[in-house]
Amino acid sequence: MDRIKWSWVIRILAGALLGAAASVVLASNLADARGPSPEVFLLCAALGAAAGAATLPFADDGRALLLRSGAHFGVTALLFGLLAARLGARGTQLLAWLAMLAVLYALIWLGRWIGWYMEVVSLRTMMGLAPGPSPLKWRETLPYLPFALLLCDGLPLLMYWADHMFSGDVPVLSGLLLPYVLLPAAGFSSGMSLGRRRGLCPLYPIACFLCYLPMVFLLYNSSAMFHCFMVAVPALAGDAAGWLRGKTRSSRY
Repeated sequence: MDRIKWSWVIRILAGALLGAAASVVLASNLADARGPSPEVFLLCAALGAAAGAATLPFADDGRALLLRSGAHFGVTALLFGLLAARLGARGTQLLAWLAMLAVLYALIWLGRWIGWYMEVVSLRTMMGLAPGPSPLKWRETLPYLPFALLLCDGLPLLMYWADHMFSGDVPVLSGLLLPYVLLPAAGFSSGMSLGRRRGLCPLYPIACFLCYLPMVFLLYNSSAMFHCFMVAVPALAGDAAGWLRGKTRSSRY
């Protein structure tokens, strides 16, 4: 138990240090200052500590899981809102940043819940309480579809709206951050989670591609078709990497 507590302390301290370092970047790029103000420094450090403690709510299940998750999100949203307000966000702009935080938090929470759910399914299978894999593992892929919908449809809509509200002529969120950072990272991570727990599931990257396809024509045009591949290809690579990792670990025992 002491070792677990120390691991939590280390994660929280590491998050606080990273947050403090990020305050320097925020101050130099957003606030046009030579260094962060004491308020920005403390808020960034506290927000980093909250991010470092993000795994703690998942130490329980049932009602305790929901209560701890809600409390952790409340603290995170409060710190993030205070930081955004200190950096100049007001009114609708502040609400937009908080909405993006909520979507990202939901993605992380849903990803963690899916991982827990798939572990339960794996245990049931090992005990002979569930049937074998479905054709192309479509049944095993189903729990990941809400995550794919939120990532490929909910997040693009929110970022597109935020760009048109606040970013002017340069779509920083929907044109740069989304296709080049968030889609590949989330696609690879979720694919690896699925592959590690359920083996190679070829339908998942196809589902990611199809989920994003309506956004191409709703928000952009045919030139943005590559966005679909920016989530589908990393999802396939992550799925294969997770499958290989699972095979390697199982061969050791």
